[in-house]
Amino acid sequence: MARPQKRRFVGMEPGFRMFKPVGIPAVEMEQLVLTLDEFEAIRLVDLDGMDHEGASTLVGVSRPTLSHLVEQARHKVADAVVTGKVLVIEGGNVEMVSRGRCDNCGWEIPRGRGGGRHRCGGGRI
Repeated sequence: MARPQKRRFVGMEPGFRMFKPVGIPAVEMEQLVLTLDEFEAIRLVDLDGMDHEGASTLVGVSRPTLSHLVEQARHKVADAVVTGKVLVIEGGNVEMVSRGRCDNCGWEIPRGRGGGRHRCGGGRI
């Protein structure tokens, strides 16, 4: 029996829930599901430039788990772009959380959890 998945923390709802190639109805295309925790992992690492250690703290998982989420998400995004599949963003065992931004460097930091580690060593929001 598999161990239950730990709840992951997501700080931002996706602005869109589906991406697809133009010109072909979505119902005629294969779909890939990018879970909300995978979305959050690539948002923090690839878009915001966080290191895996800092991002893992925000998501509430170990660094190796965060690295696995990033790897899975990158593969799904690449597969959708290269092979023309629909990318649907949904699901996962997640909890939406409110985060602030560090006054010094602008990185996201959790509210009420001491700020965590980030690039400037600050932590004020």
